Amino acid sequence: MTMDARRFLSELTCPLIPVVVIDRLDHAVPVAEALLGGGIAAIEVTLRTPVGCDAITEMKSAFPDAVIGAGTVCSDDAYDKAAESGADFIVSPGATDSLFQAASRFDLPFLPGAVTGSEVLMAMDYGYHTLKFFPAEAAGGVPTLRALSGPFPENSFMPTGGITLGNVASYLQLKNVAAVGGSWLTPQQLLLEQRWEALRQIAADSVASVTQITRGELL
Repeated sequence: MTMDARRFLSELTCPLIPVVVIDRLDHAVPVAEALLGGGIAAIEVTLRTPVGCDAITEMKSAFPDAVIGAGTVCSDDAYDKAAESGADFIVSPGATDSLFQAASRFDLPFLPGAVTGSEVLMAMDYGYHTLKFFPAEAAGGVPTLRALSGPFPENSFMPTGGITLGNVASYLQLKNVAAVGGSWLTPQQLLLEQRWEALRQIAADSVASVTQITRGELL
């Protein structure tokens, strides 16, 4: 079943999705608690480390109503494992036929990655119109996304990669940006030092800034 993520993203109370790398499983619950406590509505846990799927399971066990997804899903096997771990949504930096086939086996919102026109068209062939745009800054950032809105007015994107609190406003002001993924919300040094209150404060400050942006106010 094709599960485009447009509705899922539109229902989030905050369009910021932290991209979280968990190296130690015992960090999973404190990180989720800090981010959720700061007002974050959804968390993307990457599968870049061996404990990624287990971290999702731990977070969902501690916070059953929280929206916890899996990112950096690059194969059909990883897709299966992420879904079985309890992930609420799936994000990939790219897309392949096998990934689309894996997505069809689960009733989960899926954001395949697309940067070029050909990649966008491939995703559309499979029924997906809400896509991850990665690496955002390296791929041209705001000008590229604005250009893509011309031939693909029905598509929306979640840009990730190189986005910070300093430039997030320029992305969220684009009509074809549904949400923004960011690693600035979870600096690895804070996780290493287990500074959970500092992590919560970054989330709270970022959510407050984004709320002003979405209301059309000046930062």
